[in-house]
Amino acid sequence: MDDDPGGVRALLAKLREQQDRVMEPAPPRRGPPRRPWDTARLAQSAPAPHTSVRTMPYAQAVERIYELARDPTFQAHIQKLFDEQVSLERQLAAQRLDIVGQHEERLRGPTGARTQAQHARWAWDALRAWDDHIDAQQRQLEQVVRRSPRSMWSLAGCLSVLVLAWHSLLSTTYVPATLRPSMLLMASNRLPDTLQPVHYDLSIFSDLQDLRFQGTVNITLHVVSDTSLVQFHAGRNMHLSQVYVSTASGSYLLHPIVDTGHERASVLLPRAVREGERLFVVVGYRAHIDNSMRGYYYSTWAHEGRSGHYALTQMEPTSARRAYPGWDEPAYKATFRVRMVHRHHTTAVANMPTASERAVHPAESATLFQTHRLQIASPALGSDAWTLTEFETTPVMAPYLVAWANGEFEYVSGHTQSPLTGRTIPLRLFATPDVISQAHFAVDVMKRVLPAYEEVFDIAYPLPKLDALVAADFDFGAMENWGLITGRHSAFLYKKQAGIQGRKATAGIMSHEIAHMWFGNIATLAWWDSLWLNEAFATLMGELLILDRVYPELESTRDFLLAQWIRAMELDAKRSSHRIEVPLQGDNVEQEITQLFDGITYSKGAAVLRMLAQMLGQNTFLEGVTLYLKSHLYGSTVTNDLWHGLTTASGANVSQIMRAWVQEQGFPVLFVTEEAHAIHVRQHRCLETGDPTDEEDATLWHVPLALRTADGHVNQTYMLSGTREATFPWPHAQTTPWKLNADTMGVYRVAYTPTHLAKLAKAAARHDSAFTAEDRLGLLNDAFTLSQAGYTKTSAALDLLHTWKHERSSLVLQAAAMGLGRLASVWWEQPRRVRAALDRLRQATFAPLARELTLETRPDDSLATRELRATVVAAAAAAGDAWTLKEIQRRFAPLHDGQDDLLEPDLLRTVLMEAVRHGGEREYETVLRMYREPATPAHKAAALLALGSTQQPALIERTLSMVFNDEVKMQDLASIYTALSANPASRRRLWEATKAHFDKLAATLEGNFSLMGIVKAAISGFTSESDREDIEQFFARRTTSTYSMSLAQGLESVVAQTRWLQRSASDVEAWLQQQGYL
Repeated sequence: MDDDPGGVRALLAKLREQQDRVMEPAPPRRGPPRRPWDTARLAQSAPAPHTSVRTMPYAQAVERIYELARDPTFQAHIQKLFDEQVSLERQLAAQRLDIVGQHEERLRGPTGARTQAQHARWAWDALRAWDDHIDAQQRQLEQVVRRSPRSMWSLAGCLSVLVLAWHSLLSTTYVPATLRPSMLLMASNRLPDTLQPVHYDLSIFSDLQDLRFQGTVNITLHVVSDTSLVQFHAGRNMHLSQVYVSTASGSYLLHPIVDTGHERASVLLPRAVREGERLFVVVGYRAHIDNSMRGYYYSTWAHEGRSGHYALTQMEPTSARRAYPGWDEPAYKATFRVRMVHRHHTTAVANMPTASERAVHPAESATLFQTHRLQIASPALGSDAWTLTEFETTPVMAPYLVAWANGEFEYVSGHTQSPLTGRTIPLRLFATPDVISQAHFAVDVMKRVLPAYEEVFDIAYPLPKLDALVAADFDFGAMENWGLITGRHSAFLYKKQAGIQGRKATAGIMSHEIAHMWFGNIATLAWWDSLWLNEAFATLMGELLILDRVYPELESTRDFLLAQWIRAMELDAKRSSHRIEVPLQGDNVEQEITQLFDGITYSKGAAVLRMLAQMLGQNTFLEGVTLYLKSHLYGSTVTNDLWHGLTTASGANVSQIMRAWVQEQGFPVLFVTEEAHAIHVRQHRCLETGDPTDEEDATLWHVPLALRTADGHVNQTYMLSGTREATFPWPHAQTTPWKLNADTMGVYRVAYTPTHLAKLAKAAARHDSAFTAEDRLGLLNDAFTLSQAGYTKTSAALDLLHTWKHERSSLVLQAAAMGLGRLASVWWEQPRRVRAALDRLRQATFAPLARELTLETRPDDSLATRELRATVVAAAAAAGDAWTLKEIQRRFAPLHDGQDDLLEPDLLRTVLMEAVRHGGEREYETVLRMYREPATPAHKAAALLALGSTQQPALIERTLSMVFNDEVKMQDLASIYTALSANPASRRRLWEATKAHFDKLAATLEGNFSLMGIVKAAISGFTSESDREDIEQFFARRTTSTYSMSLAQGLESVVAQTRWLQRSASDVEAWLQQQGYL
């Protein structure tokens, strides 16, 4: 037997030599701790017999691997594996020669231009064939490994990585999943921090006709610490060329080892680069432009007989790697210079203004993307006209903020003037010809909001321009790309027919995205565990504080409470919630990151900041935020950086006050009792099931109590300072009404004694009450939510609502509609007489005011009146009020003849939903036409929800067919799921259909935000143990890592609703009977 079979000992010796450069622990860095390189990863997949290899020190581990490799069976296995791979490569080489022969004649042509074009076309075909063969080779290689004894898989990976390091000199290697992760020595889900990108030169060829793109990226890097490993992100959709690497000691043309599972490519350098040196990396790549709504993807448009594709990017959070190879982590900030070759009749836009633009001659195709001897297929330009557009260099920014787009765009333009520099900033909103007429209001928002941020933070917007682009297909509403904001139609398009809610939505979303120019773009999160620094600030500033300054008539506080505060409180009352700042260290970190874009990060984060601003004073709060931003211009930040700025401005120990709010899950419920001359407060964690364990109840928060009395005075001095309970002196505790959490500024709930709640309810019901609408919303929402959790009786919440039967605030009545609607939804399978009684209660609450206001908007109606009308009409109609439904049918009738413009904009959604709910096939067809030919995005969204409201089984099946035959866009699936789940007639049918189609849905929506919404909507309406068991059994057979949080939240809702129903059914029935509704 050969003493060193296959040169194993020599290879191991070389690996040992590289240990210091490749496998040593990375130097300290800011952010969460990083696991060091460790030979534990070398044998990670090995079964028990090889456990010792995982825990040994490096030197012992490699010797142990060598000893195991001496086994004759293993030697034979490895030899067979290598022989088959060599054989496959020889076959591939021969087949590639055949391809050359087949195309030889096509390389000859009468003109150089024709030859160049034909050669480029052949090269593209040849490389595509090459990739097909590579894929086949890897599948066969994987089968060889699968057939081997399982105990040898790990060692095969250990030795194969050494062979692949040598093999990288020969060809690009795509790693079989079977050998992952030991093959690439990956000890972390993060890239090694030995290299720091400084600048990217990115060249892109965009072909909207063939839906393909290719590019070359030239990256300048600073060497942070000695290394021989160059590792970067590359999406699994990409085909890479070689990698050209230039160092101080020489230049190399290498083939990367590509791990498609982790979407990373690796190159081992022949010689290490040293700390402080510069490294230059050039990578060529190509890919298809797909419709995944990630990376560089396409959408479509049609207008007046014309149609076409356009393409745009969506990089956040981890899809930059699908558009260009690079360091796709937020802390790897660099400058970027983009240039694009595109068809002459299309427009190219990017983060920065155009630096130059010129026509491209077909003969240039061989030189535009050929660089440093990389084997890149030149784009086939043919005889078509092409344009090269080059853009200016960006400031230092995170890789997920890079953006470009290409299509037949038109634009609406405007400008604004910086109040700090006096500079004129051009503004444009790009859209396709079919919708450009609806873009004017969004530009007006840009014009008014941008200077407001400059004034508040005393930091000028640094880019030369600000553009926005509207897309028909967009996964997550909108995106804050620096200098080129992108978003879906419903985010940025507005016409008067969309009503006041459409106007509010456009203003709020655009303001939110512009807030990111400071929160996220100028100062960027160091890692995704601090995502809330981006999104919570953009939500608070963009949708409340700045919007209230610029558009005070929109009453942003009302919408913040309904859309953000209530959402945060409902979601964070679940055990399956999460901390605002979440450590991300699991094996599925990309899926974990995606799931963080939720109501905790956005809504709870914003609500907590709003509470903090109230505690410190808004001016002091904004001063501290300004200090935070100015201290980290163009840098990366963590939460403690924010606390430092706020502490400097206020003198308070902000870190101590806010630790539990950000670092712990949940929020408190305060149990309050009144004594003779004092108020006693005790805090516990609030759960929607009402049963925290001792461990769950261990967190103690700093809680600002903000006590308001019946005369309107607010005492801001009371604070529950991280203790379980405290007593506060109050001379009138038992004699006058008072309320904690004035104006519902705090992120907590309050449970009063029944006596005090009744006293407080009567005082708040007075027409001259000092308790504000925000106070009453908090009282009512607390009452309903605490009764659902079992802290109080449901009848107590109904008593409170009954006391306020003359309420006229749209804010409070919206909270009432939500509470009673939730009650009706959970009681969906109770006896018919009980459900009818609940409908009569809702009719009595809302119908009188609906009749008073009528369904007609008057010219002198205030915004408050319009919102009040929309609230009570929707609630009365949902309860089946005969008068309201008759009026709705009368207003729906002209729609049968296509007279959509006659529909009252503020009642658009209600009229369509109730017409379909109480109508038949004719109403369904009319709304279906509106969905397919919408007047505005608001009409399309309302029509889709209405199609999910039908009560007829045959029409439910038609709607489900639209969902599963791809007529409903991917981005809209969560919306139609929500409608079908909210509809008792379709709730069970939706779940059955989902089970039948789920695997296809999950594959189609891989990596998209919509999947999480679909899962949650499909299951969260059920109210029985048998339903919960069915759901758990279905998902037990599936990998749920991409939607695990939504699944857990949906199941928890089922548990909570089941317990609420069991606990309160008799209580509710008795109350309905007592009040005469039953």
